[in-house]
Amino acid sequence: MTILEIDSLRKTFKMHVVGGKRVVGLDDVSFDVEDGEFLAIVGESGSGKSSLLKCLYRTYIPSGGAIRFASTDGDVDLASCTEREMLALRDDEIGYASQFLDEIPRVPAVDVVARPLVEDGVPRPAARDTARDLLTELNLPEELHDAYPATFSGGERQRVNLARAIAPRPRLLLLDEPTSALDPETKAAAIDLLDRYLTDQTTVVGVFHNRDVVAQVADRVVVLDDAALQRVVDVEAYVDETSSDTERPKSEVGA
Repeated sequence: MTILEIDSLRKTFKMHVVGGKRVVGLDDVSFDVEDGEFLAIVGESGSGKSSLLKCLYRTYIPSGGAIRFASTDGDVDLASCTEREMLALRDDEIGYASQFLDEIPRVPAVDVVARPLVEDGVPRPAARDTARDLLTELNLPEELHDAYPATFSGGERQRVNLARAIAPRPRLLLLDEPTSALDPETKAAAIDLLDRYLTDQTTVVGVFHNRDVVAQVADRVVVLDDAALQRVVDVEAYVDETSSDTERPKSEVGA
């Protein structure tokens, strides 16, 4: 079953500070996402990865095209639905973790993670227990569970952000570089947690820059370049076609 269908998606930015110059963020991108799969989005810096993810979450309003999402209440076009519809989907079915944590000041990390569970009707004590378990799995020291994320390092904040996003096990989870600020040990723990905690009922679309992470988590890979879709391949094919780059001298890679 297809849960997400991206059809001719376009996004153009108007740069008012440089005389209204238009910059293409996405150019006629189309692909499908199957229910329960883990789809990785890769590409060079500026290729459109984060723009694509933000269009899916409607942080950006697409300039054209369609994003058909198979909601539990019927198909919804995320590119054109109302703000009320989009907010309802974020509450009930679509989760998102950016690279940066944006939270209410003076709220302890455990409550940041527990909040979406409480909003889903989970009793507060049980929600906080789950939150502590997730934070522990992500190697956040126990003494920080009741501390304020505003005082945390970038990697610690990213762990809280990831835990909050996966806690309610949304039907569609969007991840924007979820492991970029993590040390190798915590990155491995995060990958393991994504595999164990999320079930087949959660479909994941994630932006990644690390080939090894992609190889461990993804089923298929969307490759973007210069705002356009280059190809969609199985993860095995992606690993095979990129492995030669790791075997060449650095001076030759990208030549």
